[in-house]
Amino acid sequence: MRVLSSAASNSPRFYSAWDDDALVSALESGDENAFAHIYERYWQRLYELTHRKLGSGADAEEVVQDVFVGLWHKRSVAHIHKLDVYLFTAAKYKIIDRIRSRIAHEGYVASAAPRSALADCTTEEMMGAADLSAALAASVGSLPANTQAVFRLSREQYQSVPEIAVRLNLAPKTVEYHLTRALRFLRTRLKDFLVFLLLFSQLPF
Repeated sequence: MRVLSSAASNSPRFYSAWDDDALVSALESGDENAFAHIYERYWQRLYELTHRKLGSGADAEEVVQDVFVGLWHKRSVAHIHKLDVYLFTAAKYKIIDRIRSRIAHEGYVASAAPRSALADCTTEEMMGAADLSAALAASVGSLPANTQAVFRLSREQYQSVPEIAVRLNLAPKTVEYHLTRALRFLRTRLKDFLVFLLLFSQLPF
């Protein structure tokens, strides 16, 4: 259920004419009407993506709701520079979390076989993916400091290459180098989870 829809319907109409940057600026100052308009602007697109990947309307609604709850809670610290990238990347991570949670439940493998998001995964690969989170955290923690900083800004704060370059006072090419280095390192360290990582990288945002 779209629990925020009533809030959006009560917000001033002029918000609908604002671009994303203006809405984000208002959001950061705690403007609930700006938040409601962001919700209305992006809810359907996020829902369609999530529904397509998870194959469940109920799960998709929960994931999208979690994305917006996180947006509100992190509004003053997220440093959002491109709203659509931030939201779709957040959704991508939550889709991965939801798939991993499904995998952990007995009997999920059989019921998940038709789902397109996991159609190419074998039973062994899906069961092994339950340990992905711990393995990924350990591997990221072993990256060199500069590479780890760039990777975390990209994957945890959803910042783009130009944004990371400005924040860390690096050339964009240097940021790209660190991201490439991190991904190459993680692919090697997490080769047992390669199929799951491929799913991770192919989700659109």
